[in-house]
Order: sequence, then C-alpha cells, then structure tokens
Amino acid sequence: MSAPAPSPLAIVDAEPLPRQDEVLTDAALAFVAELHRRFTPRRDELLARRGERRAEIARTSTLDFLPETEAIRVDDTWKVAPAPAALDDRRVEITGPTDRKMTINALNSGAKVWLADFEDASAPTWENVVTGQLNLIDAYTRNIDFTDPKSGKSYALKPAEELATVVTRPRGWHLDERHLQLDGTAVPGALVDFGLYFFHNAQRLIDLGKGPYFYLPKTESHLEARLWNDIFVFAQDYVGIPQGTVRATVLIETITAAYEMEEILYELRDHASGLNAGRWDYLFSIVKNFRDGGSKFVLPDRNLVTMTAPFMRAYTELLVRTCHKRGAHAIGGMAAFIPSRRDAEVNKVAFEKVKADKDREANDGFDGSWVAHPDLVPIAMESFDAVLGDKPNQKDRLREDVSVAAGDLIAIDTLDAKPSYDGLRNAVAVGIRYIEAWLRGMGAVAIFNLMEDAATAEISRSQIWQWINADVVFENGEHATADLARKVAAEELATVRAEIGDETFEAGKWQQAHDLLLQVSLDQDYADFLTLPAYEQLR
Repeated sequence: MSAPAPSPLAIVDAEPLPRQDEVLTDAALAFVAELHRRFTPRRDELLARRGERRAEIARTSTLDFLPETEAIRVDDTWKVAPAPAALDDRRVEITGPTDRKMTINALNSGAKVWLADFEDASAPTWENVVTGQLNLIDAYTRNIDFTDPKSGKSYALKPAEELATVVTRPRGWHLDERHLQLDGTAVPGALVDFGLYFFHNAQRLIDLGKGPYFYLPKTESHLEARLWNDIFVFAQDYVGIPQGTVRATVLIETITAAYEMEEILYELRDHASGLNAGRWDYLFSIVKNFRDGGSKFVLPDRNLVTMTAPFMRAYTELLVRTCHKRGAHAIGGMAAFIPSRRDAEVNKVAFEKVKADKDREANDGFDGSWVAHPDLVPIAMESFDAVLGDKPNQKDRLREDVSVAAGDLIAIDTLDAKPSYDGLRNAVAVGIRYIEAWLRGMGAVAIFNLMEDAATAEISRSQIWQWINADVVFENGEHATADLARKVAAEELATVRAEIGDETFEAGKWQQAHDLLLQVSLDQDYADFLTLPAYEQLR
C-alpha cells in the first residue's frame, strides 16, 4: 500500500485532544473517507427503507417471516464460518465503555469476552470517541495503566493469557459523527468507530492470536447485515489481511430483525460468529414499531417484562435454535444489577436474580451471556460452567423442540401485567437521571442499583409516550396524560435537587435532561431515537 495523501476528511468543531494524532493519522482518516464514499449512500437508502417498513407496520399492525427469503430458511446445508479459537468459548461477556479504567478492569475481569462499547454505554463526545480508540491501542500494546485520582488506587493489566477477548461495538447506523466531515457531510458514526479501530488494530490483533471482532447494534434487516458484510470484505482487502478474519456478532434487538435471524446470519456467513438477545432495545423496538397498534401492544412497566414472558421466550428460544442450526453462538442478555459492597441485602438480591437469569439461559441452550459488573462474572460463570463443563459452548444442542410462529413474537397481550403509576414514576426518574449523565458525557450509569445505558432511556421515554397515547388508566384511577407526566417530572426534579443540593444541581444538566425527556415523551411526532436530539445538545 503506497503512502496515502493527506485525508480529505475535515475535523470540525473540536478542540485538539492529547495524542489524537496517534488515532487520527492521515492513513486512518483516508480509510474512513473511503468507507464513507463507498458505503454511506447505501446506509442512507437503508435508513429510508426503515421508515417505509415502519409505515407498513402502522398500516397492518403485524409482522411475518419474509416470503422472498424462504429458500434461505429451508436450506439446511449452509452454516456460518467456524469460530476462531479466541471466540469459541464465550460463556461470560462483560460490557462497558472504553474509558481507561474500564478498559483495564474489563480485560482483567475474568470474563471470556469484553464488549468494548462505542454505542449505548458511551456518550459519543469527541473526547470519548478518540480516547476510547487510544485506550484500545494502548491495551493491545500493553502501554496502559490508570491511577484513580480520588482513591489513589492503581490499575494495570494482568498477563496476556488472562485477558478477555475484545469484541468492539460501533455506533448504530442512524448516528452521524458531526466532528468528521467530507465535503460538509458528516460521516456515519458506525464507519468512524469501525474504521479507526479496524485500521489501527486488525493486524496487531492477528499478531496477538486474535482478530478484529465486532458486535453490530440496532440492525433491522438482513440488507443491513449485507452492507456490513460488504464493508468487511472491502476493509480486509484494503489492509491486506485474509478474507474471513473479521467476525461479527449481531444484536437481535429490534423486532424486525427477530423475523430475519437466519437471513442475517446468511448474509454474514463468512464473518458471522453469533447472535445476541438485547432485551431493552428489543422492548423499545416493539413499542416504536407498534405504537399505534392499540391496547394489545401496550407494554406494562419494564421491570414486569421478564424473560419468562411468553413473547420474550419465543424470541430467545428462536434465537438459540437459529444460531445452533447454523453453527453460530447464541449469546444471552444483560444482567444489569450492580452489586453493592456496602449493602449486603442489595448484594444478596442482585446475586440471586443474576443467578436465576443465567441458570435459565444456560439451561435453554445459550452459549454465554452478558454482565455489567466484574463482581457478577463469577456468578454467571458458575451458571454456564454447570451446564457446559469443559465444553467451550453447546452449539450441539439444536433445540429442534422449539417451534415459533410469526404471531408468537408479537403476542404482547399474553403477558398478565398492566402499566402502573409507580412504573410511570420510575420511567421518569430513570429517564431524567440517565439523560443528565449522558449529556455530561457518561453513557453507562448506575441508577437504583442497575447499570443503565441508552437503551434504558429509550424504553423509559417510549413507555411514557405509549401509555399517554393509549390513554392508559393506572391502578390508582389516574389517566396517563401529558399533564401527569409533567407533574411527575417536576416532582422528580425537586427530589433530585433535595438529594444533591442546589450547588451540585445547578452545576449539572438536570433542567436540560428534564426538558429533553419531556420533549421525546410528549411530542406527537415520535422521535425514532432519543439520541438524535440529545446528540445536538452533547458538547
């Protein structure tokens, strides 16, 4: 590869960051520019297609498996590429943003995989985008350490053989990176995150006995998976590594993708390593797509929608069957509980809930699952060790007993639970607290003993929107109305001010968060993603 010309990409509206030249090299930016030229037009077409499909769902209030791809589903001969050694055992995966402390803690956590997150667990400030890339480069070259300025505690990497395998999650297709532009047009955040990471680390990871591995978020169709596959093919040729080196795990966290699991694996078959059940975004997607479908699509409080709900079991069991039929890993959902080292009772409850959740997933045939905190790694590990033993996975469990009809995935009214007034209060409280932290650049936030990310805020505001528009009547006789949401939000703001004091309150982004939550919860024109208007306010 000849020396690249200076990159045509412009870095706009951004103060220079320490060591940014190590990430934003001419060669790396030239690669990102080429990705943008080749693939952003197709990204734009696929985003438009999302709108067309959503309009069709609004007309019909139903979804079905695609008739035009039936031949792929009935053909039993195809499989995804075999898993590389570094991704064969994925029994516990820890998730988290790519800040320096988390990078070290996640790699050292004892988990088999770390989902290094540029998406929902990261607020995409320019600093987070660039320093996150730098932290991963430093981790692979073992030039990383961290001393906590508050506690004075130092963090350093364990020996290489004890570190988790990294699977990086770029941003979803809908988000742009306003600080990188070509001819005045912003580059999609997904191409920035993927491009910088892949360019700097693909060969380095191969040399370490691993490879460039990715989680693909917010996928809504097999055509979006096809776009990613074409990007992988181009990228591998561009840097001169063998085709099939990349591996991708797709999050099935949209209701439309749940009807295209086999097709998604098929499109990525030379690069696919599995599917993951992303529960909070999945619920958000159900509300978003069926928001005008009437009372039978109204979800109760999010904490009442457990993975044992019939429509959620249909989704997860179909995922396991689909993955194992095609030789792919099935990865379970998030254990979001945060252990408390100060409150034994909180700890006990968290551990019991996580154990029950992971026992169920392991026994259902999942090959691994997610946790949000290092203290939960041993709990989840125990659940999967009990089922897997010395085996790296249980892909030989084909789950041919599972049969899921199209209607099973959207049978929301099989759940015997209703929205509650406390559920409204919780949605408002969590929404405001999360958005406030996000606007300050924090994407993973502990709230009420749960680790919350952007999917949390999406389900919170979507439920408020849905309950108001469905004229839900709570158990106390109150109707869900815009005025009630405003009243509860004002009370929550007063509660926060009393908790933290006037000075800290004024130094935060509390009023801004309150206003933004109400905007996306009350506007008749439902915003596709909360993070789109929020990003305009992120500085």
